[in-house]
Amino acid sequence: MKKLFIITGEYSGDIHAANVVKELKNLETDIQIEAIGGINLANEGVKLFSTQEKMSAMGLSANILINHFKLGKAVVDYLKNEYKPDLVLLIDYGAFNLSVARFLHKAGIKVYYYIPPQVWASRKYRINLIKKFVDKVLCIFPFEKPLYAQYGIETHYCGHPLVSQLPPRASRNEFFEKHGLNPEKRLVSVFPGSREFELKHLMGVFKESVRRLSHRHSDLQFCISQAPNLSDEVYQKYLGDTDIKVIKGENQALLSVSDALILASGTVALEACLYKTPMIIAYRGPQLFYWIYLLVRCIKRVSLPNIIADKSIVPEIIQKDVTPLKITYEIEELLYNQEKREENIRQLGEVKELLSNKNSAREVAKVIDTDLFS
Repeated sequence: MKKLFIITGEYSGDIHAANVVKELKNLETDIQIEAIGGINLANEGVKLFSTQEKMSAMGLSANILINHFKLGKAVVDYLKNEYKPDLVLLIDYGAFNLSVARFLHKAGIKVYYYIPPQVWASRKYRINLIKKFVDKVLCIFPFEKPLYAQYGIETHYCGHPLVSQLPPRASRNEFFEKHGLNPEKRLVSVFPGSREFELKHLMGVFKESVRRLSHRHSDLQFCISQAPNLSDEVYQKYLGDTDIKVIKGENQALLSVSDALILASGTVALEACLYKTPMIIAYRGPQLFYWIYLLVRCIKRVSLPNIIADKSIVPEIIQKDVTPLKITYEIEELLYNQEKREENIRQLGEVKELLSNKNSAREVAKVIDTDLFS
């Protein structure tokens, strides 16, 4: 029996990994699978070497670095000396996974990388690390394949996982009725992020933006999305006293029924784009991290719809510019400037056309099945 080990670092990676496992099962592949992951992989019957709880933290604190170092050493030792997999599949989470890949390569263990680091966006030097320590890249954007080919890296374009995995648009009437929303009012939804440090830096300005918009427009109502990986205790710490309706664990449905969105940057922007829901990106973090980002970035755009389209479709408000005044202005433009709204929706539709209709997880499973059993 062949052995596969999967390493994920965040909730989204756990979902992608679980979908790959499902597709491997559909292929009736005779393969043993273990992983670092979360609830989604566990639900697929995968034995977890470790959960993601200590991995999803962000920053450069001593505790975070120590936890990552200890876990990295433990998993490499386990893979070299006990489990001895035929293949390790890395998913996203670049800093940790590239470090692990270095040691796995030295141990002679085959390494594939699904959803590789976005070297086209920042820290392009990492592509040299990928060439050195990764046997095959399973990329998700069409422009990535020729980029890796320039460096002689074996690459398979799988298509973006969201295209085939995103649920269909929810019924607006049913969703509004379920959550006690007014069908006569427009809905503006806020997605402040899935990491605690994002709540710390964004929740206050988002709440104030909602207050301003609510005061100026009686035809609006608001919801805020709570990421399922964040506990109620952590969320309430930053939400505080507010009458904004909180909806937990229904991200895609909320994205699809909203009239406009206030988003922290991330994959959620691409999800919203595929639903053609007008949005703005508002993001800020520690100033030191922003200065470092300015030094290492390769492109000036931050949101995936803008990057894929190679033009500015989604308004991006970054760092010191993230103010209630600017957020209010951009949301009002998307809601009440009908010409701008219609053009924005049309352009969001163009982004989807640029992405492949491939079932990404199925493509990954096929590559693994072919390479391990051919």
